[in-house]
Amino acid sequence: MKAQLILEEGTVFIGDGFGSHMDTMGEVVFNTGMTGYQEILSDPSYCGQIVMLTYPLVGNYGINRDDFESINPALKGFIVKEVTDFPSNWRSEFTLDEYFKMKKIPGIAGIDTRKLPRIIRQYGTLKGAICSIDRDPYEVVSRLRQTRLPIDQVRTVSTKNSYPSPGRGKRIVLVDLGMKHGILRELNKRGCDVVVVPYHTTAEEILRLRPDGIMLSNGPGDPKDVPEAIHMIKQVIGVIPIFGICLGHQIFALACGANTVKMKYGHRGSNHPVKELATGKIAITSQNHGHTVETESLHQTRLTITHTALNDGTIEGLKHLDYPAFTVQYHPEASPGPEDANGLFEHFLAMIAAEKQEVTTICQNVQI
Repeated sequence: MKAQLILEEGTVFIGDGFGSHMDTMGEVVFNTGMTGYQEILSDPSYCGQIVMLTYPLVGNYGINRDDFESINPALKGFIVKEVTDFPSNWRSEFTLDEYFKMKKIPGIAGIDTRKLPRIIRQYGTLKGAICSIDRDPYEVVSRLRQTRLPIDQVRTVSTKNSYPSPGRGKRIVLVDLGMKHGILRELNKRGCDVVVVPYHTTAEEILRLRPDGIMLSNGPGDPKDVPEAIHMIKQVIGVIPIFGICLGHQIFALACGANTVKMKYGHRGSNHPVKELATGKIAITSQNHGHTVETESLHQTRLTITHTALNDGTIEGLKHLDYPAFTVQYHPEASPGPEDANGLFEHFLAMIAAEKQEVTTICQNVQI
Protein backbone atom coordinates (compact mmCIF):
# COMPACT_ATOMS: atom_id res chain seq x y z
CA MET A 1 0.00 0.00 0.00
CA LYS A 2 1.43 3.35 -1.07
CA ALA A 3 1.95 6.10 1.53
CA GLN A 4 3.53 9.52 1.60
CA LEU A 5 5.87 11.36 3.92
CA ILE A 6 5.23 15.09 3.87
CA LEU A 7 7.49 17.69 5.50
CA GLU A 8 6.40 21.13 6.67
CA GLU A 9 8.77 22.84 4.21
CA GLY A 10 6.87 21.19 1.35
CA THR A 11 8.90 18.15 0.33
CA VAL A 12 6.84 15.03 -0.43
CA PHE A 13 8.23 11.48 -0.51
CA ILE A 14 6.19 8.60 -1.96
CA GLY A 15 6.86 5.15 -0.53
CA ASP A 16 5.34 1.91 0.69
CA GLY A 17 3.43 1.90 3.94
CA PHE A 18 3.96 -0.84 6.53
CA GLY A 19 2.73 -1.42 10.05
CA SER A 20 -0.39 0.56 10.90
CA HIS A 21 -2.12 2.42 8.07
CA MET A 22 -3.25 5.28 10.29
CA ASP A 23 -1.99 8.83 9.64
CA THR A 24 0.57 10.27 12.03
CA MET A 25 2.36 13.54 12.67
CA GLY A 26 5.51 14.43 14.62
CA GLU A 27 9.02 15.85 14.59
CA VAL A 28 11.16 14.08 11.97
CA VAL A 29 14.67 13.09 13.15
CA PHE A 30 17.33 10.70 11.89
CA ASN A 31 19.50 8.09 13.59
CA THR A 32 22.79 6.94 12.04
CA GLY A 33 23.14 3.61 13.88
CA MET A 34 23.78 0.52 11.75
CA THR A 35 22.12 -1.88 14.20
CA GLY A 36 19.81 -1.72 17.20
CA TYR A 37 16.57 -0.70 15.52
CA GLN A 38 14.53 -2.52 18.19
CA GLU A 39 16.15 -0.54 21.00
CA ILE A 40 15.74 2.66 19.00
CA LEU A 41 12.02 2.19 18.31
CA SER A 42 11.40 1.39 22.00
CA ASP A 43 13.50 4.25 23.42
CA PRO A 44 11.13 6.62 25.30
CA SER A 45 13.38 9.55 24.32
CA TYR A 46 11.76 9.38 20.85
CA CYS A 47 8.32 10.18 22.27
CA GLY A 48 6.34 12.19 19.73
CA GLN A 49 8.94 11.84 16.96
CA ILE A 50 9.03 10.17 13.55
CA VAL A 51 12.39 8.40 13.36
CA MET A 52 14.33 7.79 10.17
CA LEU A 53 17.19 5.27 10.07
CA THR A 54 20.03 6.11 7.68
CA TYR A 55 21.16 2.47 7.50
CA PRO A 56 19.39 1.10 4.39
CA LEU A 57 18.24 -2.39 5.50
CA VAL A 58 16.07 -2.59 8.62
CA GLY A 59 14.24 -5.53 10.19
CA ASN A 60 16.66 -8.21 8.98
CA TYR A 61 16.96 -9.85 12.41
CA GLY A 62 13.33 -9.34 13.36
CA ILE A 63 11.85 -8.36 16.72
CA ASN A 64 12.59 -10.41 19.85
CA ARG A 65 11.46 -10.36 23.48
CA ASP A 66 14.81 -9.30 25.00
CA ASP A 67 15.94 -6.08 23.32
CA PHE A 68 13.17 -3.66 24.27
CA GLU A 69 14.03 -0.47 26.15
CA SER A 70 10.41 0.11 27.17
CA ILE A 71 7.19 -1.89 27.12
CA ASN A 72 5.29 0.38 24.74
CA PRO A 73 7.01 2.42 22.01
CA ALA A 74 6.32 6.16 22.24
CA LEU A 75 7.49 7.23 18.80
CA LYS A 76 4.98 8.40 16.17
CA GLY A 77 6.35 6.68 13.08
CA PHE A 78 9.30 4.96 11.39
CA ILE A 79 11.07 5.73 8.10
CA VAL A 80 13.41 3.27 6.37
CA LYS A 81 14.90 2.62 2.95
CA GLU A 82 14.05 -1.09 2.92
CA VAL A 83 12.14 -3.17 5.46
CA THR A 84 12.74 -6.93 5.60
CA ASP A 85 9.71 -9.20 5.23
CA PHE A 86 11.57 -12.41 6.12
CA PRO A 87 13.99 -11.83 9.03
CA SER A 88 16.68 -14.39 9.79
CA ASN A 89 17.63 -14.76 13.45
CA TRP A 90 17.02 -17.53 15.97
CA ARG A 91 15.57 -15.03 18.47
CA SER A 92 13.14 -13.43 16.03
CA GLU A 93 9.45 -13.59 16.97
CA PHE A 94 7.89 -10.93 14.74
CA THR A 95 8.69 -8.98 11.63
CA LEU A 96 8.89 -5.21 11.96
CA ASP A 97 5.66 -4.95 9.99
CA GLU A 98 3.82 -7.36 12.34
CA TYR A 99 5.09 -5.59 15.45
CA PHE A 100 4.12 -2.13 14.20
CA LYS A 101 0.66 -3.40 13.32
CA MET A 102 0.26 -4.68 16.90
CA LYS A 103 1.44 -1.39 18.38
CA LYS A 104 -0.50 0.77 15.88
CA ILE A 105 2.63 2.55 14.62
CA PRO A 106 2.80 3.58 10.94
CA GLY A 107 5.95 3.17 8.89
CA ILE A 108 7.06 4.09 5.40
CA ALA A 109 9.73 2.35 3.31
CA GLY A 110 11.21 2.88 -0.12
CA ILE A 111 11.95 6.60 0.13
CA ASP A 112 15.32 8.28 -0.46
CA THR A 113 16.91 8.07 3.00
CA ARG A 114 19.99 9.95 1.78
CA LYS A 115 18.02 12.99 0.64
CA LEU A 116 15.92 13.28 3.81
CA PRO A 117 18.88 13.75 6.23
CA ARG A 118 20.31 16.40 3.90
CA ILE A 119 17.04 18.32 4.14
CA ILE A 120 17.03 18.03 7.94
CA ARG A 121 20.67 19.12 8.12
CA GLN A 122 19.79 22.16 6.01
CA TYR A 123 16.60 23.27 7.76
CA GLY A 124 16.96 21.60 11.16
CA THR A 125 14.43 19.13 12.54
CA LEU A 126 11.07 19.51 10.80
CA LYS A 127 7.50 18.55 11.51
CA GLY A 128 6.30 15.81 9.21
CA ALA A 129 3.43 13.45 8.52
CA ILE A 130 3.15 9.87 7.30
CA CYS A 131 -0.24 9.60 5.64
CA SER A 132 -2.34 7.96 2.96
CA ILE A 133 -1.49 8.55 -0.67
CA ASP A 134 -4.96 10.07 -1.01
CA ARG A 135 -4.17 13.03 1.25
CA ASP A 136 -3.75 16.44 -0.38
CA PRO A 137 -0.11 17.47 0.27
CA TYR A 138 -1.00 21.18 0.34
CA GLU A 139 -3.57 20.62 3.08
CA VAL A 140 -1.14 18.46 5.06
CA VAL A 141 1.65 21.06 4.79
CA SER A 142 -0.74 23.79 5.96
CA ARG A 143 -1.79 21.68 8.92
CA LEU A 144 1.82 20.88 9.83
CA ARG A 145 2.77 24.54 9.85
CA GLN A 146 -0.14 25.38 12.14
CA THR A 147 0.48 22.49 14.54
CA ARG A 148 2.47 23.02 17.73
CA LEU A 149 4.56 20.09 18.90
CA PRO A 150 3.60 18.75 22.37
CA ILE A 151 5.60 19.68 25.45
CA ASP A 152 4.36 16.95 27.80
CA GLN A 153 6.53 14.08 26.55
CA VAL A 154 8.16 13.36 29.92
CA ARG A 155 4.77 13.19 31.63
CA THR A 156 3.64 10.80 28.87
CA VAL A 157 6.47 8.28 29.27
CA SER A 158 7.44 8.53 32.95
CA THR A 159 6.15 5.88 35.34
CA LYS A 160 2.93 6.87 37.08
CA ASN A 161 3.86 5.19 40.37
CA SER A 162 7.07 4.40 42.23
CA TYR A 163 8.24 0.78 42.21
CA PRO A 164 11.26 -1.17 43.54
CA SER A 165 13.84 -3.25 41.71
CA PRO A 166 15.41 -4.89 44.76
CA GLY A 167 19.07 -5.57 45.39
CA ARG A 168 21.43 -5.89 48.35
CA GLY A 169 23.80 -3.06 47.44
CA LYS A 170 23.57 0.72 47.48
CA ARG A 171 20.07 2.18 47.38
CA ILE A 172 19.64 4.26 44.24
CA VAL A 173 16.59 6.39 43.54
CA LEU A 174 16.20 6.41 39.77
CA VAL A 175 14.13 9.38 38.60
CA ASP A 176 12.23 8.21 35.52
CA LEU A 177 12.22 11.01 32.95
CA GLY A 178 11.70 8.49 30.16
CA MET A 179 14.05 5.79 31.35
CA LYS A 180 15.55 3.18 29.07
CA HIS A 181 15.55 -0.26 30.66
CA GLY A 182 19.29 -0.47 29.98
CA ILE A 183 19.97 1.98 32.82
CA LEU A 184 18.00 -0.13 35.27
CA ARG A 185 19.76 -3.28 34.03
CA GLU A 186 23.20 -1.76 34.65
CA LEU A 187 22.29 -0.77 38.21
CA ASN A 188 20.75 -4.18 38.93
CA LYS A 189 23.83 -5.89 37.49
CA ARG A 190 25.88 -4.14 40.16
CA GLY A 191 23.56 -5.28 42.97
CA CYS A 192 21.97 -1.88 43.56
CA ASP A 193 18.70 -1.64 45.46
CA VAL A 194 16.81 0.59 43.00
CA VAL A 195 13.60 2.52 43.56
CA VAL A 196 12.20 3.99 40.34
CA VAL A 197 10.15 7.15 40.92
CA PRO A 198 8.07 9.46 38.67
CA TYR A 199 9.56 12.64 37.21
CA HIS A 200 7.54 14.89 39.55
CA THR A 201 8.63 13.21 42.79
CA THR A 202 9.58 15.85 45.37
CA ALA A 203 12.91 16.13 47.18
CA GLU A 204 11.15 15.36 50.45
CA GLU A 205 9.69 12.12 49.05
CA ILE A 206 13.07 11.08 47.65
CA LEU A 207 14.95 11.79 50.89
CA ARG A 208 12.33 9.82 52.79
CA LEU A 209 13.53 6.74 50.86
CA ARG A 210 17.02 7.27 52.39
CA PRO A 211 18.93 6.77 49.14
CA ASP A 212 22.70 6.44 48.85
CA GLY A 213 22.54 8.07 45.42
CA ILE A 214 20.15 9.62 42.90
CA MET A 215 20.21 8.85 39.19
CA LEU A 216 18.49 11.11 36.66
CA SER A 217 17.48 9.15 33.57
CA ASN A 218 17.31 9.98 29.90
CA GLY A 219 14.04 11.22 28.41
CA PRO A 220 12.35 13.15 25.59
CA GLY A 221 11.78 16.78 24.80
CA ASP A 222 12.99 20.12 26.11
CA PRO A 223 14.50 19.99 29.64
CA LYS A 224 12.89 23.36 30.42
CA ASP A 225 9.49 21.65 30.16
CA VAL A 226 10.22 19.68 33.37
CA PRO A 227 10.28 22.33 36.13
CA GLU A 228 9.29 19.80 38.80
CA ALA A 229 12.54 17.86 38.33
CA ILE A 230 14.62 21.05 38.20
CA HIS A 231 13.16 22.20 41.51
CA MET A 232 13.77 18.80 43.11
CA ILE A 233 17.43 18.73 42.04
CA LYS A 234 18.06 22.18 43.52
CA GLN A 235 17.01 20.79 46.89
CA VAL A 236 19.09 17.58 46.83
CA ILE A 237 22.38 18.88 45.37
CA GLY A 238 25.00 18.51 48.09
CA VAL A 239 22.77 16.24 50.15
CA ILE A 240 22.86 13.05 48.04
CA PRO A 241 25.36 12.09 45.28
CA ILE A 242 23.87 12.53 41.79
CA PHE A 243 24.51 10.96 38.37
CA GLY A 244 22.56 12.26 35.36
CA ILE A 245 22.27 10.83 31.86
CA CYS A 246 21.09 12.67 28.70
CA LEU A 247 17.94 14.61 29.67
CA GLY A 248 19.00 14.15 33.30
CA HIS A 249 22.30 15.86 32.40
CA GLN A 250 20.47 18.83 30.90
CA ILE A 251 18.01 19.19 33.78
CA PHE A 252 20.87 19.02 36.28
CA ALA A 253 22.64 21.83 34.41
CA LEU A 254 19.49 23.98 34.52
CA ALA A 255 19.15 23.35 38.26
CA CYS A 256 22.71 24.60 38.73
CA GLY A 257 22.06 27.85 36.85
CA ALA A 258 23.22 26.95 33.35
CA ASN A 259 21.16 27.25 30.16
CA THR A 260 20.15 24.75 27.50
CA VAL A 261 19.45 25.37 23.80
CA LYS A 262 17.86 23.38 20.99
CA MET A 263 20.31 21.94 18.48
CA LYS A 264 19.76 22.21 14.75
CA TYR A 265 19.27 18.46 14.26
CA GLY A 266 20.73 16.86 17.37
CA HIS A 267 22.89 13.81 18.00
CA ARG A 268 21.26 10.45 17.31
CA GLY A 269 23.37 7.40 16.61
CA SER A 270 25.82 4.91 18.08
CA ASN A 271 29.17 6.17 16.77
CA HIS A 272 29.67 9.60 18.39
CA PRO A 273 33.26 10.18 19.62
CA VAL A 274 33.55 11.87 23.03
CA LYS A 275 36.75 13.11 24.67
CA GLU A 276 37.37 12.96 28.41
CA LEU A 277 39.28 16.18 29.13
CA ALA A 278 41.13 14.93 32.22
CA THR A 279 42.76 11.97 30.46
CA GLY A 280 42.45 12.71 26.75
CA LYS A 281 40.78 9.33 26.24
CA ILE A 282 38.21 8.95 23.45
CA ALA A 283 35.04 6.88 23.83
CA ILE A 284 32.68 5.96 21.01
CA THR A 285 29.23 6.58 22.43
CA SER A 286 25.52 6.09 21.84
CA GLN A 287 23.53 9.34 21.80
CA ASN A 288 19.97 10.55 21.35
CA HIS A 289 19.24 14.18 22.14
CA GLY A 290 18.03 17.36 20.48
CA HIS A 291 19.13 19.89 23.15
CA THR A 292 22.50 20.75 24.64
CA VAL A 293 23.94 22.72 27.55
CA GLU A 294 25.11 26.16 26.44
CA THR A 295 28.85 26.51 27.10
CA GLU A 296 28.79 30.26 27.80
CA SER A 297 26.15 29.82 30.50
CA LEU A 298 28.53 27.78 32.68
CA HIS A 299 30.47 30.89 33.72
CA GLN A 300 27.75 31.74 36.23
CA THR A 301 27.71 28.26 37.78
CA ARG A 302 29.89 25.95 39.87
CA LEU A 303 29.96 23.38 37.06
CA THR A 304 32.98 22.36 35.02
CA ILE A 305 33.15 20.52 31.70
CA THR A 306 34.50 16.96 31.85
CA HIS A 307 33.72 15.68 28.34
CA THR A 308 33.25 17.22 24.89
CA ALA A 309 32.00 15.95 21.52
CA LEU A 310 34.77 15.68 18.95
CA ASN A 311 32.39 16.27 16.03
CA ASP A 312 31.05 19.66 17.05
CA GLY A 313 32.63 20.60 20.39
CA THR A 314 29.36 20.52 22.37
CA ILE A 315 29.34 19.64 26.07
CA GLU A 316 29.14 15.90 26.79
CA GLY A 317 29.87 15.82 30.51
CA LEU A 318 29.76 18.02 33.61
CA LYS A 319 30.68 17.78 37.28
CA HIS A 320 29.96 20.01 40.25
CA LEU A 321 33.00 21.68 41.78
CA ASP A 322 31.65 21.57 45.34
CA TYR A 323 29.39 18.54 45.60
CA PRO A 324 29.44 14.84 44.57
CA ALA A 325 27.51 15.14 41.32
CA PHE A 326 28.35 14.49 37.67
CA THR A 327 26.43 14.03 34.44
CA VAL A 328 26.95 12.92 30.84
CA GLN A 329 25.04 13.77 27.69
CA TYR A 330 25.63 10.36 26.10
CA HIS A 331 24.42 6.87 27.09
CA PRO A 332 26.93 4.79 29.10
CA GLU A 333 24.42 1.91 29.15
CA ALA A 334 24.42 1.98 25.30
CA SER A 335 21.38 -0.13 24.26
CA PRO A 336 22.10 0.02 21.39
CA GLY A 337 25.70 0.92 20.75
CA PRO A 338 29.22 0.52 22.13
CA GLU A 339 29.83 0.10 25.85
CA ASP A 340 33.04 2.17 26.02
CA ALA A 341 31.60 4.38 28.77
CA ASN A 342 30.01 1.61 30.85
CA GLY A 343 32.51 2.22 33.65
CA LEU A 344 30.69 5.41 34.64
CA PHE A 345 28.32 3.27 36.69
CA GLU A 346 31.28 2.03 38.76
CA HIS A 347 32.45 5.64 39.06
CA PHE A 348 29.05 6.61 40.45
CA LEU A 349 29.11 3.84 43.05
CA ALA A 350 32.70 4.69 43.98
CA MET A 351 31.68 8.33 44.45
CA ILE A 352 28.87 7.22 46.77
CA ALA A 353 31.28 5.06 48.80
CA ALA A 354 33.79 7.90 49.07
CA GLU A 355 31.09 10.31 50.21
CA LYS A 356 29.86 7.91 52.92
CA GLN A 357 33.43 7.36 54.09
CA GLU A 358 33.98 11.11 54.36
CA VAL A 359 30.81 11.52 56.42
CA THR A 360 31.83 8.63 58.69
CA THR A 361 35.30 10.14 59.21
CA ILE A 362 33.83 13.55 60.10
CA CYS A 363 31.46 11.94 62.61
CA GLN A 364 34.29 9.98 64.24
CA ASN A 365 36.34 13.14 64.67
CA VAL A 366 33.53 15.09 66.34
CA GLN A 367 34.17 15.59 70.05
CA ILE A 368 31.11 14.84 72.19
